[in-house]
Amino acid sequence: MIIYQFDGSLTGLLSCVFRAFQFKEFEVQLALQHQVQDSLFAESIVVASHEQQAQRVWAGLSQKLSSEGLKRFYYTFLSEQLIAFQHLFNFAIYVFQTPFSVEKNYGHADVLGVSQWTKQVGREKHRMEAFVRFKKTQEGLFISLVRPDFNVLPLIEKHFKARYQDQKWLIYDEKRHYGIYYDLQQTHQIELDASTLDKNIHNGFSQDFSLELDENESLYDQLWKDYFKSVNIDARNNIKLHIQYVPKRYWRYMNEKNL
Repeated sequence: MIIYQFDGSLTGLLSCVFRAFQFKEFEVQLALQHQVQDSLFAESIVVASHEQQAQRVWAGLSQKLSSEGLKRFYYTFLSEQLIAFQHLFNFAIYVFQTPFSVEKNYGHADVLGVSQWTKQVGREKHRMEAFVRFKKTQEGLFISLVRPDFNVLPLIEKHFKARYQDQKWLIYDEKRHYGIYYDLQQTHQIELDASTLDKNIHNGFSQDFSLELDENESLYDQLWKDYFKSVNIDARNNIKLHIQYVPKRYWRYMNEKNL
């Protein structure tokens, strides 16, 4: 068994696939460089991220896979899980070694694994689109602080850009230390000191802003809570079913959950 150490990037993962074919090394275990452990029974190789090699592999996948297959590959990568990366590596090897389409062969462990991770990441994407709430600052910027399980900001950007075209907004991922900012024309990926946004970031709290909010924000917040109370029917509360559709980890984003 050979261990490939890579940096966790998509370029790095695709570079691992390139090396596998370059040296005919297909029985490979992936490891992240900062997590690798010495092994007496396996050769460990550091695989550098190589943009041109990665582009060649991606071009090859684009020829072998449908647009849905490429989407699944990308979604699975955004899970940021090492086991998902291993599925992607094995899946890519399988795709290139097989002359016919394999992306729907769910009897293959790695095809099935990619499909399952795609569903999990897709579910997180839809929940972020549904549960993200914004607060308005005194400067007119609408801001939301999030901590999704997976790296879904690249997937929700299109939704929020289409929905909130007439206002500047920032969705900041406190866990991954970057955000997407819309300036009324286009979106930008930004990095900044998260403590300037969230005064309790180190305690894991979201929506606890360090920035000064608009003077009417508390009024809007109370109006939303009053609306939620008015449409809620206490006699029909089913908390178990409710948590199934709106898990508690999303409640911190939602004004109506802070009554």
